Amino acid sequence: MSDLKITLVHAGEREVREVTTGTRAWELFADDPAVVVARVGGELKDLAHELADGDEVEGVLIDSPDGRDVLRHSTAHVLAQAVQDLFPAAKLGIGPPVVDGFYYDFDVETPFVPEDLAKIETRMRKIIKEGQKFSRRVTADADALAELAEEPYKVELIGLKGSGGAAGAAEAAEGASVEVGAGELTIYDNLDRKGETAWSDLCRGPHLPTTKRIPAFKLMRSAAAYWRGDEKNKQLQRIYGTAWESKEALEEHLHRIEEAERRDHRKLGRDLDLFSFPDEIGSGLPVFHPKGGVIKREMEDYVRRRHIEEGFEYVGTPHIAKEGLFHTSGHLPYYGEGMFPALDVDGMDYRLKAMNCPMHNLIYRSRQRSYRELPLRLFEFGSVYRHEKSGVVHGLTRVRGFAQDDSHSYVTAEQAPDEIRHLLDFVLGLLRDFGLDDFYLELSTRDASKDKFIGSDEDWEVATKVLEDVCVGTGLELVPDPGGAAYYGPKVSVQARDAIGRTWQMSTIQYDFNQPSPERFALEYVAPDGSRQQPVMIHSAKFGSIERFMGVLVEHYAGAFPPWLAPVQVQAIPIAERHADYLHDVARQMKPLGLRVEVDDSDDRMQKKIRNAQLQKVPFMMIAGDDDIAAGAVSFRYRDGRQDNGVPLAEAVERVRAAVESREQV
Repeated sequence: MSDLKITLVHAGEREVREVTTGTRAWELFADDPAVVVARVGGELKDLAHELADGDEVEGVLIDSPDGRDVLRHSTAHVLAQAVQDLFPAAKLGIGPPVVDGFYYDFDVETPFVPEDLAKIETRMRKIIKEGQKFSRRVTADADALAELAEEPYKVELIGLKGSGGAAGAAEAAEGASVEVGAGELTIYDNLDRKGETAWSDLCRGPHLPTTKRIPAFKLMRSAAAYWRGDEKNKQLQRIYGTAWESKEALEEHLHRIEEAERRDHRKLGRDLDLFSFPDEIGSGLPVFHPKGGVIKREMEDYVRRRHIEEGFEYVGTPHIAKEGLFHTSGHLPYYGEGMFPALDVDGMDYRLKAMNCPMHNLIYRSRQRSYRELPLRLFEFGSVYRHEKSGVVHGLTRVRGFAQDDSHSYVTAEQAPDEIRHLLDFVLGLLRDFGLDDFYLELSTRDASKDKFIGSDEDWEVATKVLEDVCVGTGLELVPDPGGAAYYGPKVSVQARDAIGRTWQMSTIQYDFNQPSPERFALEYVAPDGSRQQPVMIHSAKFGSIERFMGVLVEHYAGAFPPWLAPVQVQAIPIAERHADYLHDVARQMKPLGLRVEVDDSDDRMQKKIRNAQLQKVPFMMIAGDDDIAAGAVSFRYRDGRQDNGVPLAEAVERVRAAVESREQV
């Protein structure tokens, strides 16, 4: 007899069903093997979860974001079981899902080597084939401590639960929250076919029903990692892996990794002689070589011109300032960990700036402002410095010193929506000009439960609504980012997909009602009625940082920049030494047109010169021999290997000029 009513949610449709007491979630989805976990009342639960009257239940598919997280977390547990089978002395750390994969940390006597990973993979496949059941049980802290007495890191996590619940664990270590639940402590037993415990681990879950539901996985590498991410703690061995809903999806992922390695901007930066990171300067502080300098200059010239066209005024500010300025702005109280330590200058504390906005506020405040001046738009290439941890510094995409194409618009509250719309149009046009045309928007808002945000609820509601309305009006996909706002206001960021589908956070627009306030910089303008009013400040960075944007472009184009950005646009190649003077004369004719031409008059054979130009990813080659010189022509060769012979010189030059002018890829 049915005595419970539950609501089944599927594809946005809701259906009330009657079920009997003791019904498990899996019974609702027995005909759909793609469902691997259930969302009950908004929370993820094992399919073995017993339903209660009034529950709202939705099946979660294995190829959904939540489904993949559960798949990967379950695979991480199979990894841990395999390691302890092969290395019984190994002590367990944590094993969370991460973007596109998972990892598990182990305390072992000697680091893992590739041969170990191969053995572990083999053991994992055996566990998966056995179809072990993931079985959840609730336990008391004291019982768990006794059961896991030989696992010191798990014991520590239980202690963290007692001193702050899952939140304390999550703050202490990425992924710790998957090990320790907030309300109750749970252990998962892996049961063999006889129902006996094959292995157990402290975990919040949920998990797949059985190990057999893991379709495809691969261990990627091992690396050292400090326990709980703290350099003061012991260094453990971390094994990284990936798991997917099908063998085809795994193969596609591995292909993307290969393609990403081919496009790695750090390698291409060396190969193309664009930039480097000398140890003598320090981690995260790049230097640009002449060829990289060409790209950087083109970016700067472009964005400076575009800012002026969009009504911005160019300003300049210093790299350091008295520490008090950053107390006034709120950066030291709310962003202090991201700033470098104080410098003693004449007995006073100074700081390297992490943001340009405090100094722009001082420019605004330097004299009385009228409503007639608003919007007032200030812009600069501001060099800023962030005290990034060494573990997150990564090529050009995560550096410690960089230049922002930073702008601040000062507007009335009524002008704010139009200004944000104006900035967003500016940003999207810029991205398209640089060849990025697949993007969506992300709206970062306040988490009211955390104290890292300042300002009233009303101010946050108004600011968030303005940003949201403008974003919706673009027709682009809008993704929420709860808790991701800056301390002073919400922001919208443009997330751009590159040539191989990876997403990069690019430009940002932020609504700031805090820094102009009387408690901060006390910014004012004289309104039409003569009263003094507080402006709204809108932050915007179009590139974000020139360094990071360049790193993304290198990978997006795999180093084969469109002609307008290419450091060398034309490589002139003489067939023999006697043809070099002709091509030098051609180069002299092209350079006044602003075209970047080099003549390869080295002793290399012609075919090697062509090969070198291809390796340097030069868009065009002009090759000349006796017949070309006699005809006043060149053989015109494209980067993809196509070649036109006997092209009149004027036509060849025009082809290059037109390609550069169009900003299109060739």
